[in-house]
Amino acid sequence: MHGRHLLFYTTEAIQWFSCCTAVLLLLVHMELVHMQISCTGGIPGIPGIHGQNGRDGSKGEKGDPGEAAQPIRGQKGVQGPRGPPGRPGMKGDIGLPGPPGYTGQKGEKGRPFNPTNRQKSFFSYKREISQTPELDTTIDFNRVILPDLDSQFQGETLTNGTFLSKIKGVYFFSFHISAKSNVCLKLMKGSDSQMTLCDTSEGFLVTSGSALLELQVGDTVSLQTTKYNSIVTSQSSASHTFTGFLIFPTT
Repeated sequence: MHGRHLLFYTTEAIQWFSCCTAVLLLLVHMELVHMQISCTGGIPGIPGIHGQNGRDGSKGEKGDPGEAAQPIRGQKGVQGPRGPPGRPGMKGDIGLPGPPGYTGQKGEKGRPFNPTNRQKSFFSYKREISQTPELDTTIDFNRVILPDLDSQFQGETLTNGTFLSKIKGVYFFSFHISAKSNVCLKLMKGSDSQMTLCDTSEGFLVTSGSALLELQVGDTVSLQTTKYNSIVTSQSSASHTFTGFLIFPTT
């Protein structure tokens, strides 16, 4: 009996202690709630929705300069293919004159010049004979056209209308002949005909010709008639002339 009473009192004590502890904890919790209500003015409500973004703030001050970085140079790449040629550019300005070149070698000595021979290598004659020249014969030019020149300027002398070359070279010859109705003439080098000129007309006519001939020393040049020959003849006429001169000597 005594043991049952002791167990009964022990259980009662535990229950009472538990109740006292719960009441104490409740009082502490209520005190905390009361203190929170006193500070905030009420119980916190439900959180509201997210507000709009605010405006940008004012520009801040310039920051401190950073450390200077050294550029890193990479390795040289492989050379690419050669491109097509471009268009020609505009013409540039004239460049400055270059330095003078080296002096050339001295030339060969020239050949001696003989002005006396050149001055005498010409003739100019007229015909003043009343007889008509025969067929295939040399026309005789018997008068010098400029007889009053000084002796040093006198030209070569014709023999029966024939010129004799004394200087080897290239010569120029010309002639003028007056005729009736028709005429044919041959320019002869020695016994060879170099050219034949013919002309015809119902009245009087003047035929002329010229040629270049290369002559050796001793060659002869003359003017001859043909079967077509109606040359005007008169002692006072100067309408028949024969002229020649050396252009340049040859070696």
